[in-house]
Amino acid sequence: MDDDIAGGTAVEIAESVRRLLDRGTLSPGDALPPVRALADRLHVNRNTVMAAYRQLARAGVVVSAGRGGTRVAGGTPVAQEGYATDSILRDVGTGNPDPDLIPDPSPALARVVGRPVLYGEPVIDRDLEAWAGAWMRDAVDPSLPLRLTITSGASDAIERLLGQALTRDDAVGLEDPCFLASIHTVRLGGYRPVAIPVDDEGMTVDGLRAALADGVRAVVCTPRAQNPTGASLSAQRAAQLRAVLADHPYVLVIEDDHFAMLSHRPHHSLIGPGQRRWALVRSVSKFLGPDMCLAVTASDPRTAERLAMRLTPGTTWVSHLLQRLTHALMTDEDALAEIEAAGAHYADRNAAFARRLTESGLPAVAGDGLNLWVRLPVSARAVTERLMRRGWLARPGDDFVLADHDAAWHLRLTVHDLDDDDADRLVSDIAAAVAAGEVMREMR
Repeated sequence: MDDDIAGGTAVEIAESVRRLLDRGTLSPGDALPPVRALADRLHVNRNTVMAAYRQLARAGVVVSAGRGGTRVAGGTPVAQEGYATDSILRDVGTGNPDPDLIPDPSPALARVVGRPVLYGEPVIDRDLEAWAGAWMRDAVDPSLPLRLTITSGASDAIERLLGQALTRDDAVGLEDPCFLASIHTVRLGGYRPVAIPVDDEGMTVDGLRAALADGVRAVVCTPRAQNPTGASLSAQRAAQLRAVLADHPYVLVIEDDHFAMLSHRPHHSLIGPGQRRWALVRSVSKFLGPDMCLAVTASDPRTAERLAMRLTPGTTWVSHLLQRLTHALMTDEDALAEIEAAGAHYADRNAAFARRLTESGLPAVAGDGLNLWVRLPVSARAVTERLMRRGWLARPGDDFVLADHDAAWHLRLTVHDLDDDDADRLVSDIAAAVAAGEVMREMR
């Protein structure tokens, strides 16, 4: 294999390694030649080989183990949201909304079935466009020109937005800890993720500044109900972030306001009036159900035009039946009342569970969103292993990590569907698992 790597420049060497991967000559876990040995064989400077390996590492193709050398990255898939398959454990890491709190679409569906939509017709249903235009305009600086695009959910929108603006190995600023779908999208696209820390007020100013200095060409931010932390941008933090971005008007800023209609927090945007490339994405999956694969994207006209071009090779529009159903539900007073009640339920149940944890000696504060982000005094992964023996399947924070090692001391819990007895039992089991971990730590 060593003799198969060729090239006289860093780009050529990196491409040679990629070809070997494509052909199966290289496999996950295989070691690449030492820098000095490969440089001597190819008659190039060692810095050239080091630059090639850096390119491959930024793209996630290889990982460096210091003195242990450089190896082809493993094929471990990124963790996904949803119920764990083939498990008899009570799953408290799903990230799912409560199906009992999603409005029944049956009455509305009967009203929206009409004539078929044919090729060449407008891609956005007229009624949905009117409703969504007002919904999105209220959340965007009034001085910004705005156009709408409909995609098959928020992840589809973000993937296409990055695809129309970036090329492979471009840097993307992601919140850290980060939403699983965003990590997956960036890695599959071959982009280089740059971690931007998140605190109680959302994306940090210093983190954004450092990411911009590192050359990010796009930034993905969750303005409220950040997943997994539950943080929401404060008005002050949003203003500070806008001030930093004012010097970078052509960086693509993507806001994923996934919890919009369920959130009890105000929406504070980091998209300022001078931002030339931007997009606000709002999906309906959290309040109308994940199978309602529809998101509305408001963006600057140039981004909207290029986003529309990204839709043309395949399905050029989202089902008009789905668009009409979304509009029917979003303009139905009963459905809106159910959505408002669902938002209150999530907030109340999460706050009650946080109080239970605090009373048990594990201080916790409920943020916004479907989940709780709980700081533990011991490793969260060790706690999840002990919880499995007690019948629970929980999610450790290191599933969501880019660089933030503190996340490994957190649990992300989805507890809004637990009754009081189950909530009490889970708190007791978490406390016992933590206590066991503290004993083990003292014995070392």
